[in-house]
Amino acid sequence: MLLLRPRERYPVVDADVRAYFSAAELDRAVQFRNGQLWLYGGRTVVELGLLALAVRFAPSVGRRPVLTGAATAAAITLATTAAALPLRAASRQRAKDVGLVTQSWGGWAVDTAKSTAIGGVFAAGGGALLVVGVRRFGRDWWAPGAAAVAGFAVVFSYLGPVLLDPVFNRFTPLAAGDTREDVLDLARKAGVDVGEVYEVDASRRTTAANAYVTGLGHTKRVVLYDTLLKDFTPAETRLVVAHELGHVKFKDVPGGLLFVALVAPFGMLVVARATEKLTRDGTTAVPAAVLSLALAAPALTLISNQLSRAIERRADDFALRMTGEPEAMVGFERRITVQNVGDPDPPGWQQLLMGTHPTTMERIGQALASPTGSGSPDRSPEGP
Repeated sequence: MLLLRPRERYPVVDADVRAYFSAAELDRAVQFRNGQLWLYGGRTVVELGLLALAVRFAPSVGRRPVLTGAATAAAITLATTAAALPLRAASRQRAKDVGLVTQSWGGWAVDTAKSTAIGGVFAAGGGALLVVGVRRFGRDWWAPGAAAVAGFAVVFSYLGPVLLDPVFNRFTPLAAGDTREDVLDLARKAGVDVGEVYEVDASRRTTAANAYVTGLGHTKRVVLYDTLLKDFTPAETRLVVAHELGHVKFKDVPGGLLFVALVAPFGMLVVARATEKLTRDGTTAVPAAVLSLALAAPALTLISNQLSRAIERRADDFALRMTGEPEAMVGFERRITVQNVGDPDPPGWQQLLMGTHPTTMERIGQALASPTGSGSPDRSPEGP
């Protein structure tokens, strides 16, 4: 993973969180996030418990093992979703109480049904492929399984923006105006092909603001939440756009796919060996494989999160150099953290295990350490 990790080292100024956030804001964020964390832990326990039961009562292979594997995988998806639903609803209600949720319960139910149906179809396909792989390759099924994981990641990255994302949201090309001109001007300055820039109707579900890069090739795009465009200043929006262009500049989406390709063989080998030990004679291996994957995933996530934080620091640095407006980053980080009810300075263990981005205070510290108006996107890396 060291090959994928950015080599740059960015200075960060230590900043006092109380200089940027009031005691009430900090208390609100900590109370909200701690409660959500407990509910997330509860969902994890419930889901792992169900998977253990699925292994214990796994169906026999039968005369149609591929069909059995597909049906079992789909059933596991439906069962875990249903069992965790009360805890997900409680988590949603807490988000609603702090003003993050705008969608009705009926709309949420429809979205849950859609995502469960899609997840069930994918799970059925994965279960069928697993059985085919085990029957065809025996103990070595992990090798073609790793190739399939990497291949599906590429396919989903390419087709997801045009086939899956529109199932849940409406995406419209960013209308002509100052923001679009800023995007195109920054893209020209950065020397990147931005693809298309879309606005997504995130406000139909949440008051949170965000932006992201997705897609490959012809489906590559920068997506801006409508809440971002409505609630933040042009300078702050320009900084966010520059950050996303940094991901395009450094090809972070293809880099993420390369990470998947590199870790998939190791991950699938671990899953395959654990599946062997957990599968009872005469039963389908699908429940054991799903449980093994669930147990192995946290270790891989820990590695990917560390890489993600380094990549996000690089994108922040790129945005600061492109815009030359560190004060806009400080203002943005403060405002978006309050709007999204985020904890600006979480405990170290939380950041290590779950942080995909630097903390708010780290990002503010990086902005404070940035030379104002440096502006050049081609500055040489600092440090080894």
